[in-house]
Amino acid sequence: MILQTLPPSAADHRTGGDHERVPGVAVVFSAGTAAVQVMSLAAGPIELGRGDGPGKLDDGRISRRHAAVAFVDGRFVVTDLGSQNGTSIDGRSIAAQMPTPVERVIRVGDSLLVPCTDVRPLAEAGVQRQGGFVRGPAMQRILDEAAAAGRAGTPLHVRGESGSGKEGVVQAFHRGSARTAGALIAVNCAAIPHAIAERLLFGAKRGAYSGAEADASGYIQDADGGTLFLDEIAELDAQVQAKLLRVLESKELMPLGASKPRRVDFALCSATNKELRALVATGAWREDLYFRIARPAVVLPPLRQRPEEIPALIVDELARLSPAATAHVSLVEQCLLRPWPGNVRELLAELRAAAQLAHADGHRVTAHHLAATAGTVFGSTTTGTLSPAAASPAATAPASPPSDTLADEARRRAARDPVDWALRITESLRIHGGNVAATARALGLHRTQLRRMIAQHGIAVDAIAGRPDAADDDTD
Repeated sequence: MILQTLPPSAADHRTGGDHERVPGVAVVFSAGTAAVQVMSLAAGPIELGRGDGPGKLDDGRISRRHAAVAFVDGRFVVTDLGSQNGTSIDGRSIAAQMPTPVERVIRVGDSLLVPCTDVRPLAEAGVQRQGGFVRGPAMQRILDEAAAAGRAGTPLHVRGESGSGKEGVVQAFHRGSARTAGALIAVNCAAIPHAIAERLLFGAKRGAYSGAEADASGYIQDADGGTLFLDEIAELDAQVQAKLLRVLESKELMPLGASKPRRVDFALCSATNKELRALVATGAWREDLYFRIARPAVVLPPLRQRPEEIPALIVDELARLSPAATAHVSLVEQCLLRPWPGNVRELLAELRAAAQLAHADGHRVTAHHLAATAGTVFGSTTTGTLSPAAASPAATAPASPPSDTLADEARRRAARDPVDWALRITESLRIHGGNVAATARALGLHRTQLRRMIAQHGIAVDAIAGRPDAADDDTD
């Protein structure tokens, strides 16, 4: 799937249709810095390199004429032009002068580019840092819509995967409303036991039940004059749904054990990762409540559809953890390749773990420090679209030295397809920062066997590692 800066529906809404889209690529990371540089392919293919032209990159590790990128029949195609350090697409090196389709990420030198079906939103809005958050064009548009709903005084429903940034949308809605001076009360409905959901939401009067020795306000009363955010609202049972609908329509709250209602005034924002309309069809959700809260709605694209945000998230988080921490291009490339089912929350958690591992090796965080399962589909031991050879080292490295059986199998695979095996060695060396010993273990080879294959294929370990002594590095 080609990554887009906006979901298809949003791009069509802004541009008036597919015929107005401008395909291109965006530089999202270069020379250790997260920065956005948009390159349009509307006028035809462009050459990436240090030479003058629309594809010029200030990267000392790329050639003057490094690679060409084209958009042909709805597909992005990359051709290495015989560069000194080579070109990788989607985590694998490509042969020179061989046009190859790309879906997720292009790597030339220390620069990373992502293909975009429409580069105009990114060119117009860029990637912004707002209140500690990183916002690409899609999220900026959604935040604007949330603030507009707050100003209009309507409820807002948010749909999106866990960790995709719902909290920021809720804050934008609250700040945009006339009740911004009031409290923002956030409630995780999935964490409320059904037996006490009514009491926690609507409150209770003294004596309403055994043990109720004093009046207790509920979340709705606490949100009076402000905003109530009901996350995972689909988890509310039918009885609570009915009572919530009554509050929204009458603007009156009846606590448990109360003899008369009290007026409440609050803005409502709800969220779920489930499809409420489907729940209505099965009878699990009230239709009248659906029409009361489900419009207007915004749908948050997952992080894997917002690749322009990932490098900035990485750089900012590492800087927050330690001023000395830096992101190696291999780390950012791996993060761009993985699907991140836990979205931003998962990415930041895994970066913290990787930075902790890197602290023992120095302050440069590489792909080697990223856990094998980080950012992958739960239960998987490979990294998204990557081949097993391109997986992170922990995914493939055995706990003990490679057995003769593993080495024999590696030799057989190399004999069957030497070109593919050379590409696997090159990419594994890149992931392991040029560490021959770690690469040998990951590929199931003895160190001496790997060195012979490196020499046989003419693989430039020094250039891959970016340091002169890489070929002799036998440490982890």
